[in-house]
Amino acid sequence: MAAVQRTITPIDDTLLVERPYASASEMARAVEAAGRARKAWKLVPIAERQKLLSRAVDAFVAKKEIIAEEITRQMGRPLGQSPGEIRGFEERSRYMIEIAPEALADIDPGRKDGFNRFIRREPLGTVFVVAPWNYPYLTSVNAIVPALMAGNAVILKHSAQTPLCADRYAEAFRAAGLPDGLFQTLVLTHDDTSQMIGSPGVDYVAFTGSVAGGHAVMRAAADRFIGAGLELGGNDPAYVRADANLAHAVENLVDGAFFNSGQSCCGIQRVFVDAKIYDKFLEGFVDLTNKYRLGDPLQSDTNLGPVVRSRAADEIRKQVGAAVRAGAKAVIDAKHFPADRAGTAYMAPQVLVGADRNNPIMQDECFGPVVAIARVGSDEEAIMCMNDNPFGLTAAIWTSDEEAAIRIGDRVDTGTWFMNRCDYLDPALAWVGVKDSGRGCTLSRVGYESLTRPKSFHLRTRI
Repeated sequence: MAAVQRTITPIDDTLLVERPYASASEMARAVEAAGRARKAWKLVPIAERQKLLSRAVDAFVAKKEIIAEEITRQMGRPLGQSPGEIRGFEERSRYMIEIAPEALADIDPGRKDGFNRFIRREPLGTVFVVAPWNYPYLTSVNAIVPALMAGNAVILKHSAQTPLCADRYAEAFRAAGLPDGLFQTLVLTHDDTSQMIGSPGVDYVAFTGSVAGGHAVMRAAADRFIGAGLELGGNDPAYVRADANLAHAVENLVDGAFFNSGQSCCGIQRVFVDAKIYDKFLEGFVDLTNKYRLGDPLQSDTNLGPVVRSRAADEIRKQVGAAVRAGAKAVIDAKHFPADRAGTAYMAPQVLVGADRNNPIMQDECFGPVVAIARVGSDEEAIMCMNDNPFGLTAAIWTSDEEAAIRIGDRVDTGTWFMNRCDYLDPALAWVGVKDSGRGCTLSRVGYESLTRPKSFHLRTRI
């Protein structure tokens, strides 16, 4: 293993940044420093924590133009779209900071004469955040800001593809005056990450990544009684009913499938369309897809950038080939996208039709600009198709009938159920997956429960 972590930009496959891996002694010092810092931090009033973390958000947002360009250079998202991540970061941060006093307030079980009883939310200790590259701030902020607000210390290990994001977090917290040791970053190998999870000084792991990565986290934590929040993969479905606004459904679902080059755990990969409108929907979907502009993400007219690295593009092409061999038909001609070049991270979007339930594109996660569209004859068939998959992060329906949306949503195995939208996180709602999409919860008032433990106070006041 090299002593230095190297980040290659997908824009032109050149070296962007390199960082030395942390040594064993640096890892140990980080855990010790976090342990010291958290003891004092838990005693800081929530109102003071709010002020400090709000200042950190201010400091971060003040550099939004620089940070947006860094996102593009690190992972390839078009520059016109990267500022949306900073807006989402701010929205989630400020919401979780705002609701903290109520979410972390003592729980009153009710009056009992002669006693004072309440349940206090105690911070867990040190939270180890393992963050991915695809939405480097929107994924990590879900854990970092609430963990700190709840009174924990945080150690962040960011993806090797997006190390500058860890630097920006540290810079913002320093500018806000956060106590030393309370937030730290480490550059770690996979083995080092497993070692950290097994460290006695780590009390909770917040991991976002692949299903295989989630299993590795659970193995590393197997000998310790600590919690782990896992946001894993997805192969998210959508259902377009006959009563849907067709133009709106097409526009939203093309975006839901191809935004961020399809590199989203909650992006749309399977679309089930009522047979009555299937042909018109497919025609509109293909037409809009062919209007996308694949190219250099630093150019203003690009709305589809490269995937994260050239070998990821190679793997996605293999998945498309496997789907076609299994009976699917690819309906997008790559000639519409001159920037598509084998051996690079630039690849055209693809729409597949004719895939049956056993086709790998219907069962496996394809972390790229690929979507399968199939016709269904009824709500019942749509429910069956949406549930026929090992994942369950989000699912969506396009319809003008809210009652039908709720009725159908009650029967779909998913963490979030959307109507007439997709691929979005509302910080007021719990973000959670089922099946192979993970365990645990972030955001909303419920999200604070994973970052604290209940501590009961049972005080007899009259003897």
